[in-house]
Amino acid sequence: MTLLLDRTPIIAPALAPSLIGLDRAELAAALAPLLAEKRAARMRAEQIWGWLYHHGVTDFAAMANIGKAAREAIAAAFRIDRPDILSAQTARDGVRKWLLGFGPGIEVESVFIPDVARSGALCVSSQVGCTLTCSFCHTGTQKLVRNLTAAEIVAQVLVARDALGEWPTPNEDRALTNIVFMGMGEPLYNLDEVVKAIDIIADGDGISISRRRITVSTAGVAPKIPELGARANAMLAISLHATYDDLRDELVPLNKKYPIAALFDAIRRYPSLSNAKRVTFEYVMLKDVNDSLAEAKDLVKLLAGVPAKINLIPFNPWPGAIYECSSWERIEAFAAILNRAGYASPIRTPRGRDILAACGQLRSESVKERASARRAREAAEAATIEE
Repeated sequence: MTLLLDRTPIIAPALAPSLIGLDRAELAAALAPLLAEKRAARMRAEQIWGWLYHHGVTDFAAMANIGKAAREAIAAAFRIDRPDILSAQTARDGVRKWLLGFGPGIEVESVFIPDVARSGALCVSSQVGCTLTCSFCHTGTQKLVRNLTAAEIVAQVLVARDALGEWPTPNEDRALTNIVFMGMGEPLYNLDEVVKAIDIIADGDGISISRRRITVSTAGVAPKIPELGARANAMLAISLHATYDDLRDELVPLNKKYPIAALFDAIRRYPSLSNAKRVTFEYVMLKDVNDSLAEAKDLVKLLAGVPAKINLIPFNPWPGAIYECSSWERIEAFAAILNRAGYASPIRTPRGRDILAACGQLRSESVKERASARRAREAAEAATIEE
């Protein structure tokens, strides 16, 4: 082996920017330098938008209504590929989970749950890891690596649509009808990118999933809740799990910063709340922790005046968890109290437990990389020497 030390280090070319995740104005602006007229850029943006989000293409060559020369020029400057699918699992009950890679050490999980009240829901992640350390949640054991971009959030939907064979966007009999931001991370700590992703997902000329079928779940970042409603007009879900502050401080440590009174003040200011646009409260059932019938009655009092439904979630175990699931009899008795008070309180059937795809079980092995370590790794990659 001969080391050619007099050679300039070989550096891999940077990836071209992706068009996925750009809004309509950004897409037109990105194309403008390649086209002579601004009007042509807007037209091309409309065409490409349809190919990306209505037809789901991953190759510029498939864009049949764009001339070959224009396609080649755009393909030379941009990419529209999917993230790496690091693993794809299917549970016994038909739930599907994907581990997606967006670069070195950047991995997230998303889950498709079929046949949810005649709908199919995709649970998407908004962050790699999480800052909240909720004691019952597996994701909370993984430190935050970084926020996801709108492109990376939208890509989760595209991967699911690919797997389900739902291109072009169907008008009827869809398998994927609902999007829930209930995967890894706290969406309201990444609000700008979440809102941008929702705008793309809801666009009627593309993926076309109604905002009434997009739900954003928060552990209670109270100041951002009204802003979410004003900007995204999505459905709101609250990860509640307790009716008094001492217990919620333990289960959801964010409560120490935004206690229950502040949280409910923000909820009541969520735009357009009504019986047709109710808040979903998520309540994980933990044996001998939060499942007493007295707490069910306290929950009824707490929700007074808020258009609401309550999802009762049997605790889904994960390695190292310190909790057990409430008995089915206790969960049903808890639900009965809520039902008698006039609240819909479905008991969520655990789905995908055998592949750790159920609520609270998502986690990736991504680890936050120190800046010094990242620079060292990048320098080593750049210094690749021909043998």
